[in-house]
Amino acid sequence: QVQLVESGGGLVQPGGSLRLSCAASGSIRSIYLMGWYRQTPGKQRELVAGITSGGTTSYADSVKGRFTISRDNALNTVYLQMNSLKPEDTAVYYCQALLGQTIPRMNYWGQGTQVTVSS
Repeated sequence: QVQLVESGGGLVQPGGSLRLSCAASGSIRSIYLMGWYRQTPGKQRELVAGITSGGTTSYADSVKGRFTISRDNALNTVYLQMNSLKPEDTAVYYCQALLGQTIPRMNYWGQGTQVTVSS
């Protein structure tokens, strides 16, 4: 089994910054993609940012220019640097890992970490 351990969430004022980390451990063969999703009450979980093993990144339009996703492949860890935070960024953030070089791939989720942006 694969376990994703997240850290870095918390309370921050508008305009501030946070850095989320997610480390994968366990029965890891190869990581195809790692990403970050977020969810608020009454809304579907949405993709915030993703990064492939080759370094290709993608972002939701709402966070482009403010958030940066990166990986340390040696540590099987993905990061999300969040700058210029806004109240609408408040959500539970979930780390995702998609493992395997071919379909079907195995999907894993972290436990979620709360990010609150408020004065």
